[in-house]
Amino acid sequence: MERQSLQWGFLINSKTLINYEIKTKEVRLIGADGEQLGIVPTIVAIKKAEEAGFDLVEVSPNAKPPVCKLMDYGKFQYEQSKKVHSMKQHQRTGQVKELKFRPHINDHDLGIKIHYMERFLEEGNKVEVALAFRGRELIRSEIGAELMQKMIAALGSKAIVESPPKFEGTSMTMVLVPAPPTKNASKDSKGGDEDLSSHDDFKVT
Repeated sequence: MERQSLQWGFLINSKTLINYEIKTKEVRLIGADGEQLGIVPTIVAIKKAEEAGFDLVEVSPNAKPPVCKLMDYGKFQYEQSKKVHSMKQHQRTGQVKELKFRPHINDHDLGIKIHYMERFLEEGNKVEVALAFRGRELIRSEIGAELMQKMIAALGSKAIVESPPKFEGTSMTMVLVPAPPTKNASKDSKGGDEDLSSHDDFKVT
């Protein structure tokens, strides 16, 4: 799979040839700082790379002759792996976390749920709250509305109500999104590094 290198400015793919893998008789050589060094025999370009402590990397194989660049290919691969890891980490944020409640949840358990909500919001995720009603609980919908308002009040300025509480079947749902950071907001998230991904009462959608 091809991937763009922002550092070097060339398209590098999994079939990129380096050093003695390059079999053409001559190449158009680019120095480590981007300077044009002209067309030189491939073996000369490889020797230049070795003397400078770099690799000769074919960056444009379809050119006539192919274009090669002096670079630290090991460092390039390491930085690419860091970028991929960073992208994966970024992809973990901005998800929708679903938290399920029952109308008669006690204050202690509610406090734990609100703590989870704070964590999810601080990580940049949306939170979908689902309050499940059963049987006769359905005729006491005001209990659900009061509980939703209690949650909103507890989260305060940390959350914005994107979708207000509403009934969907036998559940009352609402969606919260992170509030924009303030100038005095702490960069550190609360509650340490506890892994919440295995908790029974939420899922990622």
